[in-house]
Amino acid sequence: MPLPPLTSPVPLPVFMPGMSYQHDAPPPPDAEPTPSPLPPSGGPGSSSSSSSFDFPKLRLQFHDLGHPGSTIFLNSLASPAQVFSTAVQNVLSHLYSSSTPAQKAHHPFHPPPTRSVTLILRSMTGVAYTTGIDLDDDHKEIHLSLEYVAGINPAARRAHEITGVLTHELVHCHQWNGKGAAPGGLVEGVADWVRLQCGLAPPHWKKGDRGAKWDAGYQHTAYFLEYLEGRFGKGTVRRLNEKLRVEKYEEKAFWTGTLGRPVQQLWEDYGKTLETKSDGGADPQDGKTAVNEATQT
Repeated sequence: MPLPPLTSPVPLPVFMPGMSYQHDAPPPPDAEPTPSPLPPSGGPGSSSSSSSFDFPKLRLQFHDLGHPGSTIFLNSLASPAQVFSTAVQNVLSHLYSSSTPAQKAHHPFHPPPTRSVTLILRSMTGVAYTTGIDLDDDHKEIHLSLEYVAGINPAARRAHEITGVLTHELVHCHQWNGKGAAPGGLVEGVADWVRLQCGLAPPHWKKGDRGAKWDAGYQHTAYFLEYLEGRFGKGTVRRLNEKLRVEKYEEKAFWTGTLGRPVQQLWEDYGKTLETKSDGGADPQDGKTAVNEATQT
């Protein structure tokens, strides 16, 4: 698989694409500051159910402590260990937790056996990427660009943005990919969906910016997945992720087998809801429609 643009030469990962956020950029300096991430007990997407998961060992490496990005990283996060641990907890909770014992029995979820995650801050182009090591793919590495960290403005957004990128990459350490056959846009969309659910969306993300196709990836697919979650019920993205674990991705069978409809039809339905909202009308997803579809599916 060729490396996407703006990627440093690195070994191709066994599990995930070699790059994430290759086209993202820090928000403009006049962007509205965003509050710092909240601890596990508060804020959107946080969870206290971490005891049901086997946490990976978490490591942190700096290739250049003298780089301005290293100083900014350390000064922006009051407790890097706490931020790292909370992000893992939130990722596992969103992708694998069931709300009730009955749901867990009906839809069991199985995280991959990720044994360790090493966050490596180094000088490189792009933003970040996730890879497995050659000897054992159960050990993951997240490479984060020191130049990107140094370029985040305003300063008030640094902790929020770093945590958002870290959360996205941690999804790649803990998600399934249809035995290597899932579209990259779906893989990246799930990662940004988790970031979105954690309240870590940057200010330049816009739901109305739908993109040209459903698997455009990143926030475009993330908002589409959010729509599906609302339409078919909480846990829909978890079920999609679980299906990516058990079988090789094939578009028609994947979507109709899980949600009963072709993905292109779902994408067109999503576009209609955005048009309705832009016209000032009520969201057809509101009320009984979503409840009924979630029950029937």
